[in-house]
Amino acid sequence: MTFGMILGRSFSALRHNPKVLFGFAVAVQFGITAIVVVVIALVAGFSAARIASVPAGSPDQGPIVAGTVALSIVLGVVLTLASVAFTSIVQGLVAADVSYAALGRKAPLRSLWSRVRPAFWRLFGYALLQGLAVLLWMLAIGGAAIAIMAGSDFSTSSIGLAVGLVVLLAVTSIPLVVWLSTKLLVVPAALVLEKATLGAALVRSWRLIRGRFWPALGVMFLIGAIMGLAAQVVSVPGSILSGVIGGVMAPTGSTDESEVIGFLALTILPQILVLAVQAITLVVQGTGATLIYLDSRMRYEGLDQTLIRFVERSAHGASDAELEDPYAVDPARAVSKTPPPKPQPAVYAGYAPSGSAGQPYQGQPYPGQPYPAQPYAGQPYAGQSYPGQAYAGQPNAGQPYAGQPQPGPGQAPLPPYAGQPYQPQPGPGQPPLPPYAARSQPLAAPVPPAASSSEDWAAPGGAG
Repeated sequence: MTFGMILGRSFSALRHNPKVLFGFAVAVQFGITAIVVVVIALVAGFSAARIASVPAGSPDQGPIVAGTVALSIVLGVVLTLASVAFTSIVQGLVAADVSYAALGRKAPLRSLWSRVRPAFWRLFGYALLQGLAVLLWMLAIGGAAIAIMAGSDFSTSSIGLAVGLVVLLAVTSIPLVVWLSTKLLVVPAALVLEKATLGAALVRSWRLIRGRFWPALGVMFLIGAIMGLAAQVVSVPGSILSGVIGGVMAPTGSTDESEVIGFLALTILPQILVLAVQAITLVVQGTGATLIYLDSRMRYEGLDQTLIRFVERSAHGASDAELEDPYAVDPARAVSKTPPPKPQPAVYAGYAPSGSAGQPYQGQPYPGQPYPAQPYAGQPYAGQSYPGQAYAGQPNAGQPYAGQPQPGPGQAPLPPYAGQPYQPQPGPGQPPLPPYAARSQPLAAPVPPAASSSEDWAAPGGAG
């Protein structure tokens, strides 16, 4: 698949199975968001009420505040895990749906979940591993900044140095994050389609992306840019509109329930649209990553031939139980530690790349490009006379001119042609023609012999 094909099919995947992909992603996104909002509101209300019930200066105020902070941290961790689980499920479902689409099938949600369920915890663990790596890196940067400030008693110069260090480390870590995320792009697809362990999936992604790094990075960058722009187009006008209308409706605040409800609706509606765009983004990114996985396996392991054979056998009546999993990895064809071979340019039949024995020219021409003027085996150069033949326009020395009639039986041999036009010869029973130089008028057409019956017909020049 070409770059444009992968990018286009990443967005067209929603049309293939919209009820499962779009419907499920948006429903789960809204559900998790609603749960998060409700839980945060309940915990915040309970914590505020509990702190307000304790009089100022009470010895219980400190433990209550500490408990509220701990509860908030636990709540944040739980909500983060829920979001990670949602992301893992959507990634797995997208990979499974693309695998069915490559076989020309549209699978229901039950079939997709049956393929994702064995790999769910591995997907969940991989998502947690990603979050843990980011958290540890942020803690390392923050710890370095705090150590610098503490070493100088939090002076102004140390604070400026710490801020500069944080900015420098954050900027320099961007290329590292981009490189690692691209090299490990197809880990979810390997976990679901190959049923690989987490370690094997990391190795598989590293090897499959080798040689396809820049196309993979380009596809994912364009998808992120397009969907990020779409999210901004949805959120920014909604935020501006809600602020303007809210200021017009209640410039000093209002206690009218209808106005409050309208203001909340204007505030929440853009966020709902943003959540829908985020769900679509997750589906499109997962589709792009799975297509890159399929493309890499087709190039390096011949997966396209395996899929074609599976489809043909299925069309001839073979059941799924009789067919092998087309996405199972063949150890004999799987990419190894050595880099995969680079694709060779198309060559014409009978010619090898430059440097091969017996090939006189260097490089291979593209289709439609003429070959260089090189001699073929046994063929002279262009413009060189062939053996035994004269150049075009050269007088024929002692050889009959092509197309000149030869003497018949009993006739004198014809003189050699020396730059003179063709001279017709007399027919049977006609007098000989005078030489060409003695004629001042062109010859008339020869008179055919008198018609005769079939009984007294004879071959020209022969005995009757």
